[in-house]
Amino acid sequence: MLRYILKRLLSLALTLLAASLIVFLFIEVVPGDPASYMLGLNAQPETVAALRRELGLNESKPVRYINWISGLFTGDFGISYTYRTSVSEMIADRAVISLPLALYALVLSTLIAFPAGVIAATRRGSGVDVSIMSFSQLGVAIPNFWFAMILVTVFAINLRWFSAGGFPGWESGFFSGMKALTLPAIALALPQASILARVMRSALLDTLGEDFIRTARAKGLSVRQTLWRHALRNALIPVLTIIGLQFSFLLAGAIIIENVFFLPGLGRLIFQAISQRDLIVVESVVMLLVCAVVVVTFIVDVAYALADPRLRSR
Repeated sequence: MLRYILKRLLSLALTLLAASLIVFLFIEVVPGDPASYMLGLNAQPETVAALRRELGLNESKPVRYINWISGLFTGDFGISYTYRTSVSEMIADRAVISLPLALYALVLSTLIAFPAGVIAATRRGSGVDVSIMSFSQLGVAIPNFWFAMILVTVFAINLRWFSAGGFPGWESGFFSGMKALTLPAIALALPQASILARVMRSALLDTLGEDFIRTARAKGLSVRQTLWRHALRNALIPVLTIIGLQFSFLLAGAIIIENVFFLPGLGRLIFQAISQRDLIVVESVVMLLVCAVVVVTFIVDVAYALADPRLRSR
């Protein structure tokens, strides 16, 4: 197991290095000069050149890449071109909203999808199975931003149970902050729960058709015992894959939901940085999200090995 983890860690490091180079090169070719954008169309060339020197934009791309990547290793993401503040502090201020939101949505989707997938698989072909799969298909088809607006209309405007948007800050209390994140988390969780429920049902049906399940039943185990002791554990591999991918999506793909609910998270930060040509912020946030995806993938790989010891031997 230790050898397996070390190999995965080496692969993780190489992936991050390659990703940093790709992120830097792709963002650097984005049209538009940050200095010209900040000073406006009527700025004098000398003023633009002076600002480029101040921002370090006149240095060669290899030097800028080395300075940027070396800063990432030490936690120094540089200074924002637009706000002239530390990018690390900006990310930290936004991550305390985006990370709990992603975790909240992932927990909700898992709590919904697991029982729904298990019930649908164990009652295959019944009315319950058809109903669950129909609702899951509807959840996949509905855009989460449209569902978010429905939630705001019903629970914020009509019933007044939740606020329509904004975030009061964690200093106002944990429950106050979680209440503000509830509607966005539900809007994010619905499509993911629908996908996860369908994957859970499919994986469990495949496992229930295996020979070792019939052997377990022939040895005298009940349906419930066979399901919980043997079938579920072997059906977890594709489910863990989807959960890992969903967390990465929830963390990186909540730009629209954060804008619908006016949440000052990483999604709104990167959206604003792109519109303002604040390249150092875009590079750092994207790299942070890439790092989160790679780390979650590593955790899922380790979970694979824990769930199925045969993978460790391979």
